Amino acid sequence: MIQHLFGKPRMFRRIVTLILSTCLMGVCVAIFDQISFGTDPCSTMNLAISRLIGWSFGTWQLTMNCILLLILILLGEIRRIGLGSVANMVLVGYAADATTWVLNQIHPLTGETLIVRLIVFVPTMLLFLIGASFYLAVDLGTAPYDAMPMVAFDRQKKLKFPIVRMIWDLSIIIIGFLCGGTVGLVTLVTGFCLGPVFGAIGEKISPLYE
Repeated sequence: MIQHLFGKPRMFRRIVTLILSTCLMGVCVAIFDQISFGTDPCSTMNLAISRLIGWSFGTWQLTMNCILLLILILLGEIRRIGLGSVANMVLVGYAADATTWVLNQIHPLTGETLIVRLIVFVPTMLLFLIGASFYLAVDLGTAPYDAMPMVAFDRQKKLKFPIVRMIWDLSIIIIGFLCGGTVGLVTLVTGFCLGPVFGAIGEKISPLYE
């Protein structure tokens, strides 16, 4: 019945994976933020703006994505939105908020040495890659942030998609930096190098949902 409603095989497995992967990405974002190596472009901007206006990261992340969702609807691009879009809009930000609270209660990472932060960075980046790859593999809709460069690409024929995506991410990074966000190693890696990684991992795990 669930498969019939949503039109994809193994929907229960997809939904469980979707929830776990988006929460995992949120946990990683919080850790990246605490070790001061920056975060992915979208989170870099949203963390900066949320602190600037005094909102929680999760609340501003949800608000920003709702604004982008409205733009997509006005552009007639609602086909790109699905359960995965909603999960990303809600769970990543609030999972990051919850993780930050727990870390602050137990052992904040903000004061650790560079060596310790580098040690923490490696497994966290690996987990982020795994979470994002599974999120994409379940194919239940794109986050409004990720849908915007797809729309821009479809509406012009001069630039290839990787260039359009790079311009989009770079613009967001600049906004985040101007708002006081931390631009670091994680920002650069996630902003420019993850596309091929996601593609390679996705090929391995996509059969799990066929």
